[in-house]
Amino acid sequence: MSNPTIDQAPSATYTKLFQAIEYAALHSPYYQKKWASIGFDLSSFKSIEDLKRLPLTTKDDLQKENDAFLSIDASRIIDYSSTSGTLGKPVSFPLSQKDLERLSLNEYLSLKTTGVTAGTKILLTTTMDKQFMAGLAYFLGAQKLGASVIRSGPGLPAMKWESIQSLKPEYMIAVPSFVLKMIDYAKEQGIDYQSSSVKKILCIGEPIRNPDFTNNVLGQRILEQWNVKLYSTYASTEKGTAFTECEEGKGGHVLEDLIYVELLDDQGNPVPAGMEGEVVVTTFGVEAMPLVRYKTGDIAIMHHEPCVCGQKSPRLGPILGRKQQMIKFKGTTIFPQAVFEVLNKLDFIVDYYLKVSTDEMMLDTLTVFVCTHKDKEVVKKQLVELFKAALRVTPDIVFQTMEELGKVKYKSENRKPILFLDNRTK
Repeated sequence: MSNPTIDQAPSATYTKLFQAIEYAALHSPYYQKKWASIGFDLSSFKSIEDLKRLPLTTKDDLQKENDAFLSIDASRIIDYSSTSGTLGKPVSFPLSQKDLERLSLNEYLSLKTTGVTAGTKILLTTTMDKQFMAGLAYFLGAQKLGASVIRSGPGLPAMKWESIQSLKPEYMIAVPSFVLKMIDYAKEQGIDYQSSSVKKILCIGEPIRNPDFTNNVLGQRILEQWNVKLYSTYASTEKGTAFTECEEGKGGHVLEDLIYVELLDDQGNPVPAGMEGEVVVTTFGVEAMPLVRYKTGDIAIMHHEPCVCGQKSPRLGPILGRKQQMIKFKGTTIFPQAVFEVLNKLDFIVDYYLKVSTDEMMLDTLTVFVCTHKDKEVVKKQLVELFKAALRVTPDIVFQTMEELGKVKYKSENRKPILFLDNRTK
């Protein structure tokens, strides 16, 4: 079951939940005010079932009342991370020394799950600047494991291959679509990438699995060209916790000492076992900005059957979509990932991004911006056929040069490339 009662769950789970709620009740101005408004009394929290009495925390709450979530004195803040907010304004996530230690432990456990040990060399292709928590987390976790980190940052495949050839890392942490760009660059430059030191890639930011854990198109394209082992991971700044696959590749293991996960339906009720629901989390051990029943907006399935690797924790399946990104287009419900899957099938699509807008009838419109070196009419015909087969509808298709596309997708102020641009009227 996705949401066990206290009789079904280890007593440690209830204890950690109670401690998290008690801490928020004593230190978080936001939760103090929110819970007082519903008459919540901490002494009435007797079982995990009582958790559902507490209101859900949304991304809009974080956006609009960011400062009210701060639960320590500002003098104790060691680091300021941030995430882009749903309303466009960055949401600050300060961390205390204890929070940094927790972040280190999180990634220590996650990297260890993939086989990283002391002495392992890791090529880190995510940024550590721009208040980005992910790069910091990977570095701290690797440091705690005694592994070596090559901080190459995003972009520039030439620099990555230079580092690989000279420093010989066994692992790489990268966005899957960028791995394909590295493969293309290696082919163009005559680099023998199959004989390189890189044997394992921890994929971030984009899914590489289908719901049944088979490789999706992106995962397939990498493995068809490069004999490496791929691992999927799911994380966010708000959670401060990663869900990372083990060798079996059957979902991201839940770090139960650091986070509690609920899967809820649209009415806020727990979904039946094996059914998809929105991922809702309560963080354990966070000092500066604890979150209780935080709605991530991500849709997934929880798996409770024992994992062959021996870990007993539940596993979170691939993210099926994000509620906020759901598109109603020509009577069909679409998530951006379904469009990405179609585009990823064609290796002559050099790059792309999607844009959804609102028309004069207040309906969603969907446009795919594509860069290709192949005949555009031929490409358009293939795309129309693939979209009709996969989605039953066809978005507008606009061809752009890499320079035109790059002005939207790769803005210097953004920490990640923009794959989905939501211009709908709110």
